[in-house]
This record gives sequence, C-alpha cells and structure tokens, in this order.
Amino acid sequence: METVPMQLNAELKKYFGFNAFKGEQEEVIKSLLNGEDTFVIMPTGGGKSMCYQLPALLMEGTAIVVSPLIALMKNQVDAIRGFSSGDHIAHFMNSSLNKTELTKVKSDLEAAKTKLLYVAPETLTKQANIDFFKTINISFFAIDEAHCISEWGHDFRPEYRRLREIIEAIDRVPIIALTATATPKVQQDIQKNLGMTDANVFKASFNRANLYYEVNPKQKEANSQIVKYVNQFKGKSGIVYCLSRKKVEELAETLQVNGIKALPYHAGLDAGSRAKHQDMFLMEEVDVIVATIAFGMGIDKPDVRFVIHHDIPKSLEGYYQETGRAGRDGGEGKCVAFYSYKDIEKLEKFLQGKPVAEQEIGRQLIFETVSYAETAICRRKQLLHYFGERYEEDNCGNCDNCLNPRKEFEAKENVVLLLNTIDALKENFKANYLSNFLAGEVSSEIKSLNHDQHPSFGAGKEVKEIKWNSIIRQCIIADLVIKEIENYGVLKISEKGRKFMKQPESIMMVEPKKYTDPEGAAVIAAGGKGGGAADEGLYNLLKDLVKEVARDEDLPPYVIFSEPSLEDMATRYPITMEELTNITGVGQGKAEKFGQVFLETIKEYVEENEIERPDDMVVKSVVNKSGLKVYIIQSIDRKMPLEDIAAAKGKDVDFILGEIENIVLSGTKVDLDYILEDLLDEEYQEEIFDYFRDTEEDSIEDAVEEFEGVYSEEELRMMRIKFLSIMGN
Repeated sequence: METVPMQLNAELKKYFGFNAFKGEQEEVIKSLLNGEDTFVIMPTGGGKSMCYQLPALLMEGTAIVVSPLIALMKNQVDAIRGFSSGDHIAHFMNSSLNKTELTKVKSDLEAAKTKLLYVAPETLTKQANIDFFKTINISFFAIDEAHCISEWGHDFRPEYRRLREIIEAIDRVPIIALTATATPKVQQDIQKNLGMTDANVFKASFNRANLYYEVNPKQKEANSQIVKYVNQFKGKSGIVYCLSRKKVEELAETLQVNGIKALPYHAGLDAGSRAKHQDMFLMEEVDVIVATIAFGMGIDKPDVRFVIHHDIPKSLEGYYQETGRAGRDGGEGKCVAFYSYKDIEKLEKFLQGKPVAEQEIGRQLIFETVSYAETAICRRKQLLHYFGERYEEDNCGNCDNCLNPRKEFEAKENVVLLLNTIDALKENFKANYLSNFLAGEVSSEIKSLNHDQHPSFGAGKEVKEIKWNSIIRQCIIADLVIKEIENYGVLKISEKGRKFMKQPESIMMVEPKKYTDPEGAAVIAAGGKGGGAADEGLYNLLKDLVKEVARDEDLPPYVIFSEPSLEDMATRYPITMEELTNITGVGQGKAEKFGQVFLETIKEYVEENEIERPDDMVVKSVVNKSGLKVYIIQSIDRKMPLEDIAAAKGKDVDFILGEIENIVLSGTKVDLDYILEDLLDEEYQEEIFDYFRDTEEDSIEDAVEEFEGVYSEEELRMMRIKFLSIMGN
C-alpha cells in the first residue's frame, strides 16, 4: 500500500529547511517509506544521512541507526537536535553513557518520544538490549557505514556480521544499508550478509568533479614537502592522514613550529582531547588536523580545501572516503598523496600473523592501491573503474596525470601477448604473477609451479615487469581483461578481449610512471655525492668561499662544510642561522663556528639576483625523537665498544660508524680515543692525522690506497672522525 506523503518537499522544508532533495534522495526515501529494503551507495557529501533521518521523523516508532563510531553518533545526534525543539527526538546508546544517562534514553524510548536512536554494533549484540528493543515500536533499521560488514571492505568489523540475526531476533522491519564506498564485490557481500538481495539499490555516481587528485614521490623529508604544500593554503581548512600515531604527533608538531595552526587526532588521545580537537577544527580555531583514519567519519565540514596522505592507505575504499572529505560544498578540493614503495612493504608486514584468507584479501586491496598510485592514466578513470563505474572522458582535466600527460606507445603486440599468456595459463593467475611470468622474473610461486620451464615464460622479457603491470591495468580499464569478483584478483579474458585476440587492432597506451626515485630530487647524504645544486652560480661561489675559509683556518675544505652541505645551500638559500641548521650535515656548533660568512654571501647573492627563495627553506624540523644519535653519543661517553652499540640497536658496525660520521660532520665532537688507543699506537695515529690535515679530499678509498692497505678502512674512518672532531668542531 502506498504510504508516501504526497508532499515530501514540504516535509523536507519543514524539518530541515531545504527546498529540494539532492540526487536520488527522494527516491530512496520513498522506497523506505513504502516498507521496502533499500541499499544506498552514495559518495561522501552526497547526503546519505537525510535518506534515513527524514523517514524516521515521518514514520511511527523509533528508527535504530547502527553506527561504528562514537564521535560520529554524537555529531549526528547534535545535528538532529538542532532541527528540533526537544533533545528527546534523537539519542545515542553506547559505552560512553553512564547509568543515569542510559535510564533517561530508555525512558524516552518507552514513552515513544525518540524518533532516531544511534547504537554501536557492540551495544546491539548484548542480550539485555535485544530484549529491551523487542518491547518498543521500531520503524526500521539503518546500517550506516555498511561496508564494515564486508571482509573486502576497508574497515571490516566482525560484529557487523551478526546484524542480520539480531535484527531478525528483534523485529524484521525494513532495513536501509548505506555506504560511501562499495566495489561490486563489497556490494554483493553486504546484501547477501544482511539478507536483502532483493533490496532496491540506489547507486550515485562516484565522480566528484571538483576534487583534484595527485600522487607525488615521497622524499626522505616528507614533513618538509607537506609543510610547503600546506603553506599554499594559508588560513584554509585541511586534513593530513598518517598511518601511525607517532607520525601524527610528530607531523602536527612540525606544522605548529612552522606557524600552522594544527592539532593531532588519533585513538591514543583521551576521548576529551579528541572531542576538543574535533570541535576546534569545526569551529575553525585550528586550520589543520593531522589524523589517523579514525578522523572525519560523519563530520560534515563543507569547506575542507585539501586532504593530504602522508602515507598511501591500505585500500582504495579508505582513500576515496578520506579524500571525499574535501570540497563537500562543491568548491576547491585538493587531494594529494605521497607515495613510496617502502610504505607498501610496511603495509604488507602488518598482514603477517593474520589468518591466510585475511592476508590474501589485504594483499589484493594493497595491490589496487599501488595500481592507483603508479598509474599513468587519468586517476579519476582508474578510481571510478574500481567502484564499477565507467568514465568515458580520456582527460578529466583535474588530476596530475591529465594535466601532465605521459608519453604514449603502440601496445597492440603487448596486449596480444598478454591475452595469449592469460589463455595459455588457463585464466588462473593474478596481475603480479603474470607480470613476473612475462618479464621472465622467477618468483617463488613461479618456481613452485615449475612455470619457469613453461614455453611462454619470459616471452615479454624485453618489457620490464613495471610496464607489464601498467599494461594489465590499462587492459582492465579497456574491458579487455576482467578481474574476477568471487576469486578476487584472478584475471580472465573478456568477450571484447577474445575478439581482440582474433582481430588485433591499434591500441595506444601510456608509459608507466616511475616512483622508485623522486624525479629531480637531490639525493644528499653526508659523506657522499649529492644530486647537484640547483644554483650552479651560487654553488661555485660557496665552493671558492669554503676554500678561502679553509686556508685561513689551516684546514681541508671538507672540514668546514662538506660538498652535500654546499649543494643544499645552493638549492635552498639559507639566510639565517636557524635556516642554516636545517641544511644537510650542518649542526648548531658548525653553523655558529663557520656559518656567518656563508650566510652573508648567500644573502647578498639572493638580493643581487632577486631570487625568490623556496618555501621549504623555512621549514623548521622538530627534534628527531628516534634518539639514535643521542643513544650513540651517550654510549660513546660511557666508552661502550662499537660492536655493543650496534648490537643494542640491531645494526652493524658499518651503519653505526656512518651515523657517527654524520654526527661529527654536523658539528658535534665525539671522542673515540678509548677505542683507538687499543687499535693504533700514537705514532700511527699521528701519521693518519697528518694525512687528513694535508689532503684536499676526504675519501676513505684514497686513504686506503695511500697507506697501501696498512690500515683497515674501519681504522681510517675512526681516525677521520677523530680528526674532524678536533679540527672542525
């Protein structure tokens, strides 16, 4: 029977003050008001909450909304109460309530005053609560963040798997399930698990045209990259996501010391601090929240202008949902991720020790994220394809790949070879396996199946594995290859692919993007050659100056400032003592001892040439909390053998010597006499010391050659450390 009010727009205006529905909201609401199970897939910012809030106000009884986060519940309840004259209209029931508060909630429910009750899934599973809910009139169940049901979802919660049996035990009223991210696989899983395979499904487009997507290679100093980026958005709201709590704290502190109003948000903070930081962000008392993934769910702040990922997340669903918090008002929304394959290796390590099935799922989700990060085609196209949506445009004009298109190549022969290989291997393998197989890379899996003896093994070895992965990704998007839903990740040839095998035609593909080394980034390490200075003119000036100072001090030039330090100065133009201490290999002591004349020279050069200094020069570092350097210095003060220092930190002696070299190159004295006295007689020490005083180069290889192997490399390194400590610091 039709029970839908004829004037839904009038009800919308009456309760919420809006004149019109967004997208498919009205159709969704009608479906629920008609007592039908309803499944809603709607991107963040699409107005999912309205789909159950308005029906709850219009129907008899109380709607029970299952929600995974306490912060989200409070936010939603406060919003609903804002539209009503009494607080009884909406409540939440979770572990944060005391006995008095819980009694008040139950009393309002029994009196039928409450239209919306938000509950945590854990609350719903308690038998006492199940018995209580049987006694009240329930209009429907809303399962928010429904992807939590699916093991393939990015935020799987085992307690969500019990919802169907609990709902049936209470009262089989209509169910509305809602999620902002669902691949076809996750959608199928949710419907099956909730027993609503016949539900009316409403799927909005996942395309957020106003969001700009970009992935950058993560450099060693990722914090500097982020400070520089955030500085472009002075006074605007943004969120920075990190995987670890430690990184959240460190980055928030780095932003603060650089004059950016930022606060941390993670599960390690007490509930009061979390709520306070969230409210300060909503009230615009701070501009930036640095958070683990727990932040932002259900927070309707429309003007978040940027979302930065310090680490690539472990799934594309998570990434899409987090980036979806930008530009919800339709305005500018910049989504920038910093990517390093080392982070992926870290994510894979997190899977160790988990059940095999969970590891398999986790690895597949990570693979999809890598595919997105490393793709050279339109990022929007890649992202939408993942969610089962076709994007017909070749260039979206709002992602880094489309704004800076990469070189194309004719891929007809490659595609034919790929399809023939999938066919020859009986359509049983995933993308990584096929890439290794075609490139002739012998992985442990290939070896175990004797596929290194297969006649087609290495048939595409002139094409690198990274390029095969890229070709496979582009074949999936072109619908030539299908990734199986049930057996997630296994590649099958589509009907279109079979036609292509019979009648191959020209197909242009994009060269893959390389993320192993940041393009154009100077790789600078103490004691090693740098990546070259950005300003050759200044570099040559500083090179002459260091020789001049060295002559005055009667020291080799490298004792004053090493080559990587000069290169860094000629790239970043430090003009204050504080900025100089941020230069590679320059500590406070060395800066104060030799720095003034260099700062004056750089300042004069900058003014004469009207140089605009890069923003990241003013990035101030927070003291390294790892404590490794402090530990080494303290251990040397206690006269510990280098072997013991290395063993305590799980490193080798060579690594520890490298760290000590960095310490002295930065201007800190280190006394290794307690070791050297046992190794070398005084006259030998003097001989080596004089060599380092007289040589222009600080190369250990040259020293080994000079002494014709009489002294070991380790002995010479320790003597160079002694020389630098005495003469340079």
